[in-house]
Formats: sequence, C-alpha cells, structure tokens
Amino acid sequence: MNEAANLQNFRDETRGWLAENCPAGAKGPGEIPWGSSKLEIADADTARWLELMAGKGWTVPTWPKEYGGAGLTKQEFMVLQEEIRRIGARAPLTGRGINYIGPTILEFGTPEQKAKWLARLARGEGGWCMGYSEPAAGSDLANVQLRATDQGDVYLLNGMKTWTSDGIYGDWIFCLVRTDREVPKHEGISLILVDMNQPGVRVRPISLISGSSPFCETSFEDATAEKDDVIGAVNSGWSVGKRLLQYERSIHAGVNTSGIQRQEREASLVDVVRQYHGAKQGGRISDASVRERLVRLEMESRSYQLTQRRVMAETQARAPSTATSILKVTGARLTKERTELHQQSFGVQGIGWEGPGFSSRELETTRTWLSSRAVSIYGGTSEIQLNIIAKRVLGLPD
Repeated sequence: MNEAANLQNFRDETRGWLAENCPAGAKGPGEIPWGSSKLEIADADTARWLELMAGKGWTVPTWPKEYGGAGLTKQEFMVLQEEIRRIGARAPLTGRGINYIGPTILEFGTPEQKAKWLARLARGEGGWCMGYSEPAAGSDLANVQLRATDQGDVYLLNGMKTWTSDGIYGDWIFCLVRTDREVPKHEGISLILVDMNQPGVRVRPISLISGSSPFCETSFEDATAEKDDVIGAVNSGWSVGKRLLQYERSIHAGVNTSGIQRQEREASLVDVVRQYHGAKQGGRISDASVRERLVRLEMESRSYQLTQRRVMAETQARAPSTATSILKVTGARLTKERTELHQQSFGVQGIGWEGPGFSSRELETTRTWLSSRAVSIYGGTSEIQLNIIAKRVLGLPD
C-alpha cells in the first residue's frame, strides 16, 4: 500500500475514533490542562479527554511509544491536528512539560532520565515552570547567577529567578544555574530540574498593568536539586538551554510537533469591527482606512498561516531552528496589530477599565490589548530574534 493510501487509512481511523470518543465538553472554548497538581480540572469532560488522549499517546503524538507517545510520523501528526480542528476539539494537554522540557529531555536526556520523566509528562502529571531570566540576566541570559553548589548527590541552590510564568502553580521548574564561576560565563552553566514543593523555594506574584499576575519572582534559599536531574553534561547547559528556547519559539510560532497545538477559534475580527463601523451602511465597514488596515492584516495572517504549514512540512527536526525566529517576530507583530485594531474599533468604549458604561466584552478587550503588548517580549524578544535572523540567516557580522 502506498504512502497516500496509508495516510488516508490513518485519517479514516482517526476520524472514527474521535467521533466515538471525544466528549462534548471537550469541544469549543474552555479549559486546557497543563499538569499542575495545584489546579483541579474543573470539567469532567476535560479530565476524561486528557485520560483518553494520553491512553492513545496523542498528548505527545510524535514521541516514541515507550515514552508515552504514539510514534506518529510528521504527516500523521498533521492529519491528527486537522481532524481535531475539524470537530472543534481542544488540545487535551498543554504547557512547558510536554512542549519545552519534554522534547529537551528526549533529545539530551540519558535513558534513565527519559524513563523517569517522559511518560509522566505525557500523562500531564506535574505543572512545569521555566527558570531562565534573573534580575541581571534578561536578554543577556548567559549572565545567570543562580548558584548551584555541589553537595555530593545534590546541588544546593541559592539565588533568584524572575518572570516565572505560572510560578505559584508550578510543581517543577527547569533552571539554568551557575555550576562553575571560574570559567567564561557561557561555559559554567547547567540545566537542572528542581522540585518547587520544598521549603527552600519561595514564589511571589508580580502584578501587571493588565490586572493579572501570571508572572512571579522565585527565590531559592538552600533549595536542593538531584545531580541526576542535570539535563545534558554539567557546564554544558548553555547549548541545551538554547535548544530548549527553540522548542519554546516553535510553540509561539505555531510549528510545534510535540504536543497538540491549541485549537481555540477566535471571533471574526471583521464581524467585531463591523458592529462599530458598519451600522450606517448596511453592515459595510464605513471607514476606508479601517477597511484597508483590516484587509492588509487578514492577507498577512493568511500568508503567515501558509508559511507555518510549509515550515512544518519541510522541517526535518522536532523544532525548526531559524524558522522559529522568523515566525516568532512576524507572529508577534500580527498579534499586536490584531488586538490593537480590535481595541481601537470600539472607540472610547475600548479604553474602559471598569464601570457600568462598558460591557464585559469591552472591558475584556481593554485587558487583552494591554496583555498583548508583551508578545514581542516573552518567548524571546523581537530584538533578540532579529539578531538571530541577521546572524544565522543573512550571515551578517556581529
């Protein structure tokens, strides 16, 4: 049987299984678990969907079966994505466990580390945080100072991480730590896994202008980490950590091939704008400049989506390298433009913070717009991505 026929058989079997097994409550907007033991899954259908998909190996479809995956080819993975999207189902599991540290362990971990961690990650057992940035190590990430002191079987950690997303709900954190202070800064770093549920780890939320507090400061005061949980060689964490960043960027760029991508469908921006600019002309958007801006955004968004599909089809690695930086920069720009156009189309109704003069939708739009300002910062700033593109794609000098 040829490849096309095999792929069609897989599509037919996948479609049949999803029709029979996907709970109604797992379709449409709603909760997507990310593994935290501190956040109970509120909806029974969501919990059942995670259980069923983990049993099929479809929370991490391309991972080997022995590590909780399904061993799907890239083509089969894309078919699975299409079939899940077709029925409007949500991803069964997301988060830094299956999307960041999982692929990194799969690539750099020892057989013992893979056996210890990967199947747990695939089942969504434990919520993961990212310990990279520090008060003096943001864009200059190699300047990390969180000290890991060798104490025999464990490392003793002292220092701080900042901008720890979801820190108050994390069970584990993967950290870049300083294991050697006597060598050049890029050479004395290790990547290590740390249990956050211990007395030596303290987490403090950081309030943002949007009103939410997704980020935290994380302090380590004689916290411990097992030496067996260093991923890659000791003092080789810079290379391992950079590879993890490629996996992170692949998520933001929409070309991840580890977990199922998020499937939420946004409301049509055209319909939103028409409500505020089309009343006098039978639904036609009256402002020519708004029409032009909206058409340009929709054309660029379609081009971006086609580029995502091409990159996924062409890449031979689990995480594309320079393509992730290109897509990350473009995706951040389009996201900011979309949310800004959405907010501005409301006029003065798009700048409300609270009060009876604004609908819940308008207030949510204001907060979404404020939050969107950060998309060109988190996951690697646009400036850093442009430097990567300049050096690695265009070959420009430092």
